[in-house]
Amino acid sequence: MQTTLTIGKWGYRCGLAAAAATIAYDIVQILQIAGFVRYPLDEILIYGTSLCIVVPFLLEMLAFHHLTPVNKQFWTHGALIFAILYAVFVTSNYVVQLATVIPSNLSGASEAIRILEQTPHSLFWNFDAIGYISMGLATLIAIPAISKEGFQRRVRMSFLAHALVTPLIAVVYFYPTYSETLLMLGFPWAITAPVFMTLLALHLRRHSDSTGG
Repeated sequence: MQTTLTIGKWGYRCGLAAAAATIAYDIVQILQIAGFVRYPLDEILIYGTSLCIVVPFLLEMLAFHHLTPVNKQFWTHGALIFAILYAVFVTSNYVVQLATVIPSNLSGASEAIRILEQTPHSLFWNFDAIGYISMGLATLIAIPAISKEGFQRRVRMSFLAHALVTPLIAVVYFYPTYSETLLMLGFPWAITAPVFMTLLALHLRRHSDSTGG
């Protein structure tokens, strides 16, 4: 019982941290589009806040898996696999951008690392796309593990909403011509991502509270 209580509490905290990092990313993205932050600060903040989502989100999904009844853990195990795919691809991208691309650009060596830049339809652009599509698939495959009753119904609906936004994200990444107007097509993600992370965190806390008696 004590282990379950601890997992629930950590899942809750990690979920709130992931949601907070996602909201921070949303704010920076809006500021960049509005022209309030410029290179290199805009990219440092965008990649930095995005990187901060990864670990707490993974731990939140891990807690979700462990606190799900055994007969439904096939679905949460599948969700955890897609969450790991998300983590691997986006971490590879953000670390390269922060540790290699931006410093090289600032030092005047941009030509040597051009292939590593995240520009529309580049290698690391596709890495980013695979990552966020994987996050969407994680929420989709987890839906059968979530009850249709009580508070879990809200969690289930938030997962469904985020999964439904995923095709829009795919269009933003893979449409032949990229533009800021096209980027706005993916704006619902800025709402559905922190919402599902927060509601899942609250679900994990409720599970922890009920276990603790």
